[in-house]
Amino acid sequence: MKKNIAVIRGDGIGPEIVNEAIKVLDAVAKKYGHTFEYTDADMGGCAIDKYGDPLPQHELDKCLNADSVLLGAVGGPKWDSVPGNMRPEKGLLRIRAGMGVYSNNRPAKIWPQLADASPLKPEIVEKGIDFIIVRELIGGIYFGEHRTFEDGERVSEDVMRYSESEIERIGRIGFETARKRRKKLCSVEKSNVLDTSRLWKSVIHRLAEEYPDVELSDMLVDNCAMQIVKNPAQFDVIVTENMFGDILSDEASMITGSIGMIPSSSLGAGSNGLYEPIHGSAPDIAGTDAANPIGTILSAAMMLRFSFDMPREADDIEEAVGKVLSGGFRTGDIMQSGMKKVKCSEMGSLIAQAVSEI
Repeated sequence: MKKNIAVIRGDGIGPEIVNEAIKVLDAVAKKYGHTFEYTDADMGGCAIDKYGDPLPQHELDKCLNADSVLLGAVGGPKWDSVPGNMRPEKGLLRIRAGMGVYSNNRPAKIWPQLADASPLKPEIVEKGIDFIIVRELIGGIYFGEHRTFEDGERVSEDVMRYSESEIERIGRIGFETARKRRKKLCSVEKSNVLDTSRLWKSVIHRLAEEYPDVELSDMLVDNCAMQIVKNPAQFDVIVTENMFGDILSDEASMITGSIGMIPSSSLGAGSNGLYEPIHGSAPDIAGTDAANPIGTILSAAMMLRFSFDMPREADDIEEAVGKVLSGGFRTGDIMQSGMKKVKCSEMGSLIAQAVSEI
């Protein structure tokens, strides 16, 4: 099978971790007779430096014309002084809107080899951490009107807006995802305060009538933040709006031991998705070959599974990651006593080799 992958290497450690994901994808292609072609696209700080724009239309077009998109990371202190509407992160919002990817799926799963790295008590970890946060991605307060004005003093406001149709389409993703797992869906909102959350809750409960096989529960976002660290085993699938999902998914990643291990997928109505690790560009270690590429490598596995319908190949990558971790190899962020510390490039090579041997 032949696929064209748009590659956004981005800023900071982005180029390093993307290179290792490509190394693993090439191992998969060689093993199964696929052809993966890569088209480089600029986004973020590097695009600002090159074009004066965090995501020019011609670079977005490369992504729209690809079969899927692999993203490293964008941003860094170098671009802190640029106007707000031109910050590197604006490229992220623009590509999500341009691709129409409204559902961001972030698994929170602890690898047994890294159980000791979790900040949670062992008795909590032993119960298991394996859930997915389904986050609405192109609506809500991030995409509402933003303005700052004078009214005797400076005043700023940001508008959170959701329509029934936006809630329904992400709700269906939540129910369908739960249906493929343990059939439990927790809808997270703030309906005791926000009108948007009251609408959210109403739509989700209406949808639940179509999914009688899925157990639906409701939880306020502040309680959910506490429950994720108190009893993560209770969760299977969490569905929530954009800002809440942004915060909760970052929290969930940390209880698994390292933010460097977590992949994510962003999908819309078609198969062209955006795949990226959930961590940032880590400019403090950029160029040192010290980054953890596993989140990006697992994002590539999600691409194979969800966009390319290659479940066997995705399984191979995930099995290879487990094999390398069981072999005692660790990057600095997941280093444990008695393990062997390796560089970013070494970790990528080890996983690629393991793919070939499985």
